[in-house]
Amino acid sequence: MTQTIPFDTILHGDSIEILNTLPDSCIDLIFADPPYNMQLQKELYRPNQTRVDAVDDAWDKFRSLRDYDQFTRDWLMACRRVLKDDGTIWVIGSYHNIFRVGNILQDLGYWILNDFLWAKTNPMPQFRGRRFTNATETLIWAQKSQSQKRYTFNYHAMKNMNDDKQMTNVWHIPVCSGKERIKIDGKKAHSTQKPEELLYRVILSSSNIGDVILDPFFGTGTTGAVAKKLKRHFIGIEREADYIRVAQARIDAIPTPMFPDELLITPSKRTQPRVPFGTLVGANYVAIGQVVYSRNREHQAIINADGTLTCGDIRGSIHQVAAHVQGQSAANGWDFWYVDDHTGEFIVIDVLRDRYIKDSQTPVDDDFDEFEENEVEENE
Repeated sequence: MTQTIPFDTILHGDSIEILNTLPDSCIDLIFADPPYNMQLQKELYRPNQTRVDAVDDAWDKFRSLRDYDQFTRDWLMACRRVLKDDGTIWVIGSYHNIFRVGNILQDLGYWILNDFLWAKTNPMPQFRGRRFTNATETLIWAQKSQSQKRYTFNYHAMKNMNDDKQMTNVWHIPVCSGKERIKIDGKKAHSTQKPEELLYRVILSSSNIGDVILDPFFGTGTTGAVAKKLKRHFIGIEREADYIRVAQARIDAIPTPMFPDELLITPSKRTQPRVPFGTLVGANYVAIGQVVYSRNREHQAIINADGTLTCGDIRGSIHQVAAHVQGQSAANGWDFWYVDDHTGEFIVIDVLRDRYIKDSQTPVDDDFDEFEENEVEENE
């Protein structure tokens, strides 16, 4: 009997028990914010003697590190079973637990892709003055196995979010506060509510529209809220009924996105048609004998009829010649070589490729005669 996947649902109960009821390989992305096992020994007070609302919840308490490790191993094993073979998992933690989590991840066969520092721009002060202010948490991003060939990483979306620079693994994001912090009767609804900005980066970077995202420690539903906004499906697991009520109300209050899917997709060179440089020569976007230059005009080469370049005694592709003049083993010729356009503009040849792709996809005028129209239909 085929098991159904409970899309866009919060499941009430123990995370490991419920994970064991889900089908194999049904999840595209997992975000896990497990108990940190903070081991808080006593209450904390500010200098003005007001009590700090710290993490002292029953769900964060374990009898020993051994018990915590076994708990971690159990839920990570269950997650690995339901994760698709091209899926990934994110786990967040603090210095209390993240090193133990990372060790267990590797023991279970996961392969770590990155670690991230969430650098809190507004961290809680170190009131006793006996340690440095703890202003970071760590996220581990891992694929299901070392042998895994594919996983989702929307590189260009992250680069665009970072002013066209590669996004690093240090994320400066404020802690959840102000209007975003959910409160009940003036008190935090959840002691460790994560900011939506953090989940926005996680979900946008490593999933696609329609993917299924699992959060086995759902809390007040940040993962589900962001997933809904980005047109992903979610499955939440939570054992505390009070959290479920808050999370469900929060997600229900978010209108179903009505914008087109295209607004969520960042175009990538990998998804565009493959256009050899020789095609641009044949289509007169560049000319035989035309000179191409490096950006600072320090290097130059001549275009051959077959789309290769000649630079001195070297003849090869745009990539091979770009690598040669820089003394490198490889290079991206599309980004390296520039030409003087017919308008007098000095432009990178990648722009010419984009122009060719756009022009070749422009619909043909529909004022051709009847004979031509019939001929097109016969050839389709």
